[in-house]
Amino acid sequence: MLAGCASFDGRGLAPGQSSATDVERVMGAPADKRQVGGETWYFYPRQPYGRAMYVARVAPEGRLVALEQRLTDANVAKIVPNATRAQDVRDLLGPPWTAVQYAGVDRAVWTWWMRRYGDPGLPVELVVQMSPDGVVREVFVLQQGGTMRSSG
Repeated sequence: MLAGCASFDGRGLAPGQSSATDVERVMGAPADKRQVGGETWYFYPRQPYGRAMYVARVAPEGRLVALEQRLTDANVAKIVPNATRAQDVRDLLGPPWTAVQYAGVDRAVWTWWMRRYGDPGLPVELVVQMSPDGVVREVFVLQQGGTMRSSG
């Protein structure tokens, strides 16, 4: 019965050997495909409760280059308030779990559910706020229980 289910994390795929067709056969249809630096990136969100975002990076000839979990502390640290652009965040982390426009504060707010400090780690919500010019203005990591860390 489980044979028809998509793989949560791409188990069984091999960079340099697996094809784009293999990726979709194993992981299902991607939520988003983006062209980045000559590669096609297939995004597989496992939101909200999986707290993961996998990207399968596929070379122009159709072979898997890498399969990466993008919702990591190291990637969040690359988001610099007042410098990083919304497009860069989207390429880095993939499609947000939620995307809301708040007219009252003139901000677009994207959120992802992730785990700090690896897996199992601490379950948190990552909140990235952008101004109308497409620049990240605030980054918040909200932990369960109401603790908040801001980098903006």
